Amino acid sequence: MSPNSWLWSIIVAVGCVAMWCGSATAEPALRRPPKIPVDSRTRLAAVGDLKSLPNSVRHLFEPNNGFEFLPAPHATEWLAKHDEFGQTFEQFRRSKAPRPTPTRNVIYLLPLGEFGAPAPSVERLRQFTAAYFQLPARILEGIPLDPAQFGQRTNRHTKKPQIQTAPILERVSRQLPRDACCLLVITMWDLYPNDEWNYVFGEASLTKRVGVFSFARFDPDYLDEPRSDGFELDILRRSCRVLAHETCHMFGIQHCIYYRCVLNGVNHRDEMDKTPLHLCPVCLRKLHSAVGFDLIERDLQLADTFHEFGLSAESQWIKRRHQ
Repeated sequence: MSPNSWLWSIIVAVGCVAMWCGSATAEPALRRPPKIPVDSRTRLAAVGDLKSLPNSVRHLFEPNNGFEFLPAPHATEWLAKHDEFGQTFEQFRRSKAPRPTPTRNVIYLLPLGEFGAPAPSVERLRQFTAAYFQLPARILEGIPLDPAQFGQRTNRHTKKPQIQTAPILERVSRQLPRDACCLLVITMWDLYPNDEWNYVFGEASLTKRVGVFSFARFDPDYLDEPRSDGFELDILRRSCRVLAHETCHMFGIQHCIYYRCVLNGVNHRDEMDKTPLHLCPVCLRKLHSAVGFDLIERDLQLADTFHEFGLSAESQWIKRRHQ
């Protein structure tokens, strides 16, 4: 891989980012993006007035309840390369992005190709999705992969095969179940959106409610790097992070500039590993507004799920917030 090629390893394809940013707010556009890191006044304004929330959960949105402010980016990181204005809770509330409904509330996972070791367990990804979003999550029967049907090419840097995102999204959009709020294709094949791009971790369509996400590059061996002890857990953690990030996008939640958050944009795997699996106060309030789950019950389920997976740091972080 060339020295600069990994700068294009974004999680959301640029067309989707433009669509979300263009439709997310009814407020006047800022003339310039805010300085990063943003100040405390901007963060408090972004989360909005909490008086409408019950006293029992209001503390979960307080900045000092375990959240880390997003620092100034390094030269190779996302916010050093991309101007982003942020999305306040009020902007999200006014947006017309799709929301789950009582008759369209299931998140479907659709494996594409083989999912043997060292791929993450599809059942564990389903468990994580259900706990994270507090919505039913189901696994569809996988699609046998014929790479020729999906624009196969050889990546010029890795010399390994890739498949194109657009044919995948077009195919699955025609088989979206009636009760689906979204359908997520997961694969261990490397992805690219078009010939100008090196690769993407994933791409999603907000209007069609379908997305495709690759976990191939989460395995160090894919890039001819040594596997460390516990690399399987690293693959699972990264895969869960992408699922959470992209599914939140499909609910209309944009990239976060306020805190360390699963919704932070990332340019490469090292930057991804700095982002947590949890949502910050601003983004948590958006998801809570969209789905309407019990905040405390969600935290308890997530803590148990992380503990079961061996993600002890994530489980302990949640438990500390309730001490």
